[in-house]
Amino acid sequence: MAKLLELKNITKVYGTKVKNQVLFDINLDFEESSFNSIIGTSGSGKSTLMNIIGTLDTPTSGEVIIDGRSTANMNKDELAILRNETIGFIFQFHHLLPEFTVLENVLMPYRIKHNKVTKEALELADELIETVGLTKVKHNKATDLSGGQQQRAAIARSLINRPKIILGDEPTGNLDTETTKIVFNLLKKINEEFKSTFILITHDQKVAQLADRIIDIKDGRINMDIMN
Repeated sequence: MAKLLELKNITKVYGTKVKNQVLFDINLDFEESSFNSIIGTSGSGKSTLMNIIGTLDTPTSGEVIIDGRSTANMNKDELAILRNETIGFIFQFHHLLPEFTVLENVLMPYRIKHNKVTKEALELADELIETVGLTKVKHNKATDLSGGQQQRAAIARSLINRPKIILGDEPTGNLDTETTKIVFNLLKKINEEFKSTFILITHDQKVAQLADRIIDIKDGRINMDIMN
């Protein structure tokens, strides 16, 4: 499989007078359609690494290459376009817009990208909502959903622009054991059907073990990188 994402010699230092180095010379490749988990204790640098992968933060040194394009010299507008077109985000907190329905929330990234919603986009949104099992509540406002339903709506939203990469920051962190299993199985199903590359941060060892690859970050360095 081809490389979709490359991290080359990534370092991250916060502060000027008092410097705090969080990442040390990280080198990682992620292949198309792969399913990866990143684990590590609190403060290990995994969230910083995820933010850099998602172009929400920039490395102090090193290079991020996404789908063959280096992000090193991209300005804020170019990075925003890259995120919108190439990367889907699933956070621990779903960040749904409470005043909108499930369908409207799912369509939001498409509307931002295209300024209008086409018939094809509406059909795709319906397909995604069906995939995550929310057809019966697609016209409910986000506040009228359970926690598991809200997270499934966020998953559908992350897929509306058909991104090549899905980044999940503790996507099951707020869910009970049974709902975690349902959501994770859904992510695996989407990985197989849509061929999106998944990179998930998780503190749950059971969840991490279900991924195809486990990357352990310790003190800002790669401690372990194994295939399951």
